[in-house]
Amino acid sequence: MEFSRKSGKPRAFLNEAGLYEYAVRSLGRQMRTESELRRLMGRRVEPGESGEAAMTAVVARLKDYGYLDDAAYAETYARLRQQNDKLGVRRVRQDLQQKGVGSELIAEALDARYGQTDEAALARAYLERKRIARPTNEKETARVMRRLLTAGFSTGIIYKLLRQWDVPDESLTALDNLDTESHEA
Repeated sequence: MEFSRKSGKPRAFLNEAGLYEYAVRSLGRQMRTESELRRLMGRRVEPGESGEAAMTAVVARLKDYGYLDDAAYAETYARLRQQNDKLGVRRVRQDLQQKGVGSELIAEALDARYGQTDEAALARAYLERKRIARPTNEKETARVMRRLLTAGFSTGIIYKLLRQWDVPDESLTALDNLDTESHEA
């Protein structure tokens, strides 16, 4: 289903002042990375060098005022995902990469946030938060493992937790078989 705007005419491109106001409103609604903001602004500026120059000027101005800071974004994002969502480091790293944060900034933020974190305790907190019960059969064990993998926890930590839950060795062996089959495919 396609949505159309009320007026049939296309939006006029924004000049630098209009683009700055648009960017400030956008950042007021939600914290964004430079990459995300450039993508949003790219739709509102004239294609070509003049539009690129306006975006560069706006981004520089926002950085000068402290409204746009990828390092602060990465640290805040990692902190919130660890404290609120109880996500593992791999998931947070992947999310930040998708948002366009540089790899050095990601490494610094994750080291600061997850450097001294007990990943097993974080995984247990994730399971409690999601109200995931102890698995009773192979199917439930595989479901728990998929949930923890999606949440960004390493397979070593997952197996450690499953062993602490006294999951039968047959279920863990079945998971090993699934793991090797998925790597061969």
